[in-house]
Amino acid sequence: MTEPIRLIDSVSTALVKVIKALLFGYKTPDPLPWAAIARPLATAEDALARLDERLAKSPIRDGWVSRNHFTDACASLWLEGELVHLEDLVLHDAGMDIRAPTHELTRARAVLRARRRIDREKPDWALSPAGLASLRGQDGTGDLDGVGGEEDWSRAGGSDAKEAGDVLEAEEPLALTPRDGRLSEAFAAVDAAIAKADRALASDSRTQMRRATERDPLVYDIDWDEDARLAAWRDSLDEARSLPPTLAAAIAADAWRSIEPLQHRPWLGQLLAAALLRQRGKTRSHLACLFDGLKTIPRERRRSRDTATRLVAELDAITAAAGVGLKAHDRWLNQRALLLRKLTGRRSTSKLPALVDYVLSRPVVSAGMIAEELGITSRAALSLVIELGLREATGRGRYRAWGIL
Repeated sequence: MTEPIRLIDSVSTALVKVIKALLFGYKTPDPLPWAAIARPLATAEDALARLDERLAKSPIRDGWVSRNHFTDACASLWLEGELVHLEDLVLHDAGMDIRAPTHELTRARAVLRARRRIDREKPDWALSPAGLASLRGQDGTGDLDGVGGEEDWSRAGGSDAKEAGDVLEAEEPLALTPRDGRLSEAFAAVDAAIAKADRALASDSRTQMRRATERDPLVYDIDWDEDARLAAWRDSLDEARSLPPTLAAAIAADAWRSIEPLQHRPWLGQLLAAALLRQRGKTRSHLACLFDGLKTIPRERRRSRDTATRLVAELDAITAAAGVGLKAHDRWLNQRALLLRKLTGRRSTSKLPALVDYVLSRPVVSAGMIAEELGITSRAALSLVIELGLREATGRGRYRAWGIL
């Protein structure tokens, strides 16, 4: 019995330090496999140029862009294995949900808002430090849709108050008689209390902002250095700066998927690749719908271990997205021509022309959406739908919606 005890006592505990090394980065193939990517690159360049030129002079360009924001957002969730119905996303975006929104629907709307923000800003905004901070949610607003929000409102209120103060200063000041001494002391006490309250509110807001920026370890991996990963991704962009725009966008999307800079926004890489095409002047009239193109590429090619295979898959996805967008544009243009024929002989105050433009800007529209957009009643909206002959798209008894294919 003593030998096992002596053996156990002789074994000393050794401290083991676990070092979790995060190895991330992306190496652009050197030399590039031109034999494999030359043909897909030329095809993607031509397809993008053809679509962008068609949209530059199209009367339905704004409607095409608005509709494809929705379809591309749904495609982003489809690639992650989640199904989001297009009509549900449209109704959720309009604030007319037919049921409580799911987590997938909320994520799809986040993609939708990011696409709208990138498309609304200048071409070089998304890839700038300020743009990346805003898209990551680090600008303190968290609002991808709004242009200003409460900050602009408070700034406008401050300017109005300043103008009002200037007006009061320009007027003749009120003359206080000697017997107003107690009143001036009361005003001074009120001013001191207001200043103290302002300091307390400012301190509380800074504390809340500091708590908001802290990452919850139950939600975020504390060893996931997003800033370092994002810097590595930007290094890959610098390496591809001298390459053609379409190939640089393919490398940017592939590098984002390999490095994974952001934990909870993996979809942002494709949007930034589309923004790169816009920044380099390849797509001046639209933001490329790369998720729609990736839907047509098999997963084995998108997730291949070979870098050349993945780059060819990205280029084929760009070609497919441009082809789908061109076919949809021609189809919607024909539908617009057919709808405009029904407007002949209408009075100048008719709401039908505005309804045609609105239908072309959304995949589906409901009676409530039409009523809110045109400023009419729901019953009048139904009458306009019947008069225009729109196709019912949902097949539901309630919450019916119409659209053009």
